[in-house]
Amino acid sequence: MGGWTPAAVPPSAARGLRGRAGDLWSHRWLRFALRRAGRLLVSLWVLVTASFLMIHLVPGDPVRAALGPTAPAELVLARTRDLGLLDPLWRQYAGFLGNLLRGELGVSISTRLPVGETIAQRLPATAQLAVAAFLLSVLVAVPVGVVMAVITRRGKGRRTELAFTGTNVVLGAIPDFLVGVGLVYLLAVQTHLFPVAGRAGPDSYVLPVLALAIGPCAVLSRIVRVEMLAVMEADYIRTARAKRLTPWRVQLVHALPNAVTASLTLGGLLLSSLVAGTVLVENVFAWPGLGSTIVSSIVSKDYPLVQGTVLIYGVGVLLINTLVDVVLALLDPRSTIGES
Repeated sequence: MGGWTPAAVPPSAARGLRGRAGDLWSHRWLRFALRRAGRLLVSLWVLVTASFLMIHLVPGDPVRAALGPTAPAELVLARTRDLGLLDPLWRQYAGFLGNLLRGELGVSISTRLPVGETIAQRLPATAQLAVAAFLLSVLVAVPVGVVMAVITRRGKGRRTELAFTGTNVVLGAIPDFLVGVGLVYLLAVQTHLFPVAGRAGPDSYVLPVLALAIGPCAVLSRIVRVEMLAVMEADYIRTARAKRLTPWRVQLVHALPNAVTASLTLGGLLLSSLVAGTVLVENVFAWPGLGSTIVSSIVSKDYPLVQGTVLIYGVGVLLINTLVDVVLALLDPRSTIGES
């Protein structure tokens, strides 16, 4: 019987097949990269245009509102001219885009300082808060989700599962600022364990980081548990068990990487929500970051500062989502198939 077998393929033909497969993957990755870059550019253009129109859609005179009703008319006119608000709308838009390309975000109406300088001073505090909360959420949620999946697999530990799910639903539904207020009352006002507000040392990070991390940690741990339960019923996991590998080796080496990869998209969304959640949490704890800056600039009607801060927040969220897409594609190349 002279049937065909894979060994009958000549080496040159095998190299040709591998070369064509490599070309296919390179083209797929190129299309994936171009499509993601195109989406990012379009999203950035929409964000920039919306932030530009924001100052023109506000009723009334933003300069008069920022300087107050008693400001001299000459001062209001001079500030309006300095901001370029007397020019035609298309010229203002072109100037706005040109300034952005040069890294200029305008000048604050109330402080007369460059908006970029103010943001550069406040951005590190917000970034530290968001990153610390994200790391805490992941470091707690992944082990908790894995342990709960093992405990409640195939209907075991029904009461534990109900308690875990109920607690997660409650914690995930409470707004961050309410969690922050509760933490301040319990751990600062009543027990004096941590500072009430400010950014004066390592202990001042504890309460705002907890306020930001508790909700995302609850949501992520529930998703990790669900993904882990699904992975542990897969065929390759049953094969690993059949090889008499230890249960923890099966769960940590074979099951966990696939469950975490499936949860990565949600993790990126949680990081985006953490960045946005800093706006309210920073005001609860008087944290000197962008969140408190945007609220104070809204109150003082300093629209160029509001405009620049909103733009930075939006760019941060877009870049995080794009980075998550790229990391997910690197960890699981199958996710790029839909892009071909």
